[in-house]
Amino acid sequence: MKPNSVYTLLLLSGLTLAACNPLSSDGPVEVAVIGEPGDLVEEGLRLSPAAQHIRAASHEGLVSLDASGQIVPALAERWIIADDGLSYIFRVRERTWPDGDALTSSDVVTAFQDLLRRLDGTSLGLDLAKITEVRAMTDKVIELRLSSPMPEFLRLLAQPELGITKSGSGAGPMVASRDEEEPLARLSALAPQDRGLPRRQDWEDKSRTLAVRALPARLAIEGFSQGLVDLVLNGSLSSFPDIELGPLSRGTIQVDPAQGLFGFVFRSDEGVLADPKRREALSMSLDRTALIQPFGLGGWQSTNLIVPPSILGDEAALPSRWEELTLARLREIAKARLDEWLAQTGEEEIVLRGGLPPGAGSDLLFEGLSRDWQSIGVRAVQVLPGAGAELEWRDRVARYSSPRWYLNQFNCELEIGLCSEEVDELVRASLEVTDPAAKRQILAEAHSMLLAQEVFIPLGAPVRWSLVRGSITNYEPNQWGLHPLFPLSGPTT
Repeated sequence: MKPNSVYTLLLLSGLTLAACNPLSSDGPVEVAVIGEPGDLVEEGLRLSPAAQHIRAASHEGLVSLDASGQIVPALAERWIIADDGLSYIFRVRERTWPDGDALTSSDVVTAFQDLLRRLDGTSLGLDLAKITEVRAMTDKVIELRLSSPMPEFLRLLAQPELGITKSGSGAGPMVASRDEEEPLARLSALAPQDRGLPRRQDWEDKSRTLAVRALPARLAIEGFSQGLVDLVLNGSLSSFPDIELGPLSRGTIQVDPAQGLFGFVFRSDEGVLADPKRREALSMSLDRTALIQPFGLGGWQSTNLIVPPSILGDEAALPSRWEELTLARLREIAKARLDEWLAQTGEEEIVLRGGLPPGAGSDLLFEGLSRDWQSIGVRAVQVLPGAGAELEWRDRVARYSSPRWYLNQFNCELEIGLCSEEVDELVRASLEVTDPAAKRQILAEAHSMLLAQEVFIPLGAPVRWSLVRGSITNYEPNQWGLHPLFPLSGPTT
């Protein structure tokens, strides 16, 4: 029997046993994060969504996110931003670590500097490249200095991977423990006085623990439909059709207004893909709206750009590509380019592999892609990610609203697919530019260059959904796709 099958049987047994203890308002909040069981015990800096939620709950950073995705104080009780936007000064709360030692600014500085070193070479490390100095000003005050202003800097600091630790332990706001019987994490909120807040007499009576599992999509949905799970997180397009498996009312399905990357990266520039114009042929032939229509996702917006125009700004945004041409004409142009290559090389057909995660949604999307590409003479073959596909699925929710996040996802250091060193150099140059308009122009130029290189086939906004029982409070859809677990425990002050 395959390991995944063993896990599935164990998890099914765990959920079945949970049926003996029906959900109630004073019992644990049962949370399922779509993923694999091992996701709950992930360590390091490249975390799955399940590990991100556990890390954010038990290892908070200087700031964190509330249920709506807004910035709120965490280890830092307050902060000041200099008028020039280059200095952020944080005052650390009066509180202790789990071992009883006082939390000091030196602890935070040491941990943060270590994080920056370990994040080098990652996309998050690129996002943090504006930080030039991290220093302790007093025992309770630290300063972070930037090379140029970054309006979204606090949102970047709220990322789960930037949780502060000491000797491997976090400072809450929740304590995580592992269940030895099954893949399960139990989260209990720290008392307000242990989080540097005033004591609250009724807090313990109103606080609830959380039981968090990482489950395959079908199992998570089944658990929800049977009343064994209160909240399902991290749904994506690949699992969206599975929702129809259970007797669910539409009110329980919450779709995040997410932004980010949603499409295919080119992993090869050989053969027919050697020329950007032929790579463009694959992109221009797609009917993006029709690809998503079978999913019934109201309000979903397609795009053929990498950076959303709303983020670039009106003066720097590009118009939609090919907007003056009909789809029929676009396909004529695309087919002519590919036919010319066939005639020149003597090849009989064009076969391209697309790597997508398993799931009914992936299959449904690929059916549409295959039909569109068949219209220009390309036979598409669906494979799993990592199986040598020429195109690989890329589905990422943006960490913050800046063109730099989108451009950093294609940095050559990351080796995710085709890239442009010239674009990377422009992005690096923007780090030192203090004038906002000039910076937008540099990033807009980088965006145009990346589009011309045809390294990515954008489809639209990422799809993230949750299943939310009516008894759940402090849950809100948000554009970041992160739903803090701590607010689910009840009173947060």
